[in-house]
Amino acid sequence: MSYPDSAHWSDPPGEGEEPDGFPPPPRARRSRSRRAAPERALPDAVPGYDERAGDVRPLWPTGADPAGPEDNPGAEAGYPGPGAGPAEPGTNGRAGRNLPAAIAVGVSLGGVVLASLFLWKPAFLGVCVVAIAVATWEMARAVRATGASSPRTPLLAGGVVMAGLAWFGGAEALTLGLAITAVAVFIWRLSDGPVGYQRDVGAALLIAVYVPFLAGFALLLAAPDDGARRVVAMLVGVVLSDTGGYVAGVFFGRHPMAPTVSPKKSWEGLAGSLVITAAGSSVLLYYLLEIPWWYGAVFGLAVSAAAVLGDLAESLIKRDLGVKDMSRLLPGHGGLMDRLDSVLFAAPTAYAVLALVAPATG
Repeated sequence: MSYPDSAHWSDPPGEGEEPDGFPPPPRARRSRSRRAAPERALPDAVPGYDERAGDVRPLWPTGADPAGPEDNPGAEAGYPGPGAGPAEPGTNGRAGRNLPAAIAVGVSLGGVVLASLFLWKPAFLGVCVVAIAVATWEMARAVRATGASSPRTPLLAGGVVMAGLAWFGGAEALTLGLAITAVAVFIWRLSDGPVGYQRDVGAALLIAVYVPFLAGFALLLAAPDDGARRVVAMLVGVVLSDTGGYVAGVFFGRHPMAPTVSPKKSWEGLAGSLVITAAGSSVLLYYLLEIPWWYGAVFGLAVSAAAVLGDLAESLIKRDLGVKDMSRLLPGHGGLMDRLDSVLFAAPTAYAVLALVAPATG
């Protein structure tokens, strides 16, 4: 099933016709009376349009999709999404973003992470602390679109505490850091009074779990003597999942997997992610960690599934917030959270699988 482009919506079909299974959006009609026309909402199956009073203007600029290809490993060119327009010549290709800038930024970030892991491993703690702080700020800023005002000071301080406890104390200490952060949020928010207390605290706890707590598992992966290779195995698995999903989606994508969350994901793209990651991880873990190939394949399947779920989770949040990217910090990528979405789900998955098949020795 294909998705109609913006031209279809500007000139809907005749009465009773439906483009690709979707009912046509309401069209503005002039009323002879001075009363305002009654509000009409678009169906939930049509993502990306303002549901107020039948307004069919996109919530984001033409050619942009809030759950765009940059957060989607299976971004298929066959599913342009609502409001999609032609790419800018020489800038955005079929992926819908500035690929040269995206590649340059991605390579630079990967180089920083690898250098911190293999040149002086304690520097990896500093890299993670900076990443956690930036991603936490982006999330706290983004949720303000819902009216929530999450207290940033305890969130930022709690993120640093969780990272340090994970690095020096292990998984139990990381959980303790989350509890300390939650208590700090409860107390800090009291000073602003009762109005919106549950909303603000709920948003803050979501951020605390989603960003610093899940990111702490990357530090748990890196802590053992062979931790650098464990982190590399996880990151390569995420890259393989993204690449496999993109290639399979472009060439074979026909059936959308979650059209109301991320229209460009397809089941074919998911299959490509799983197969490529399982094959690549079976070889990689055999040489990196001396793990039998079948354990490596299980590791790849688990990491790929987690990475795709991470993409979907952030896409769902951005749909709910009505934003395309968490920020504009990284050219060609959006915000740092738009790059960490897969990693945040993949890190605890990789930690759990490796704890079973290759227990840490140091």
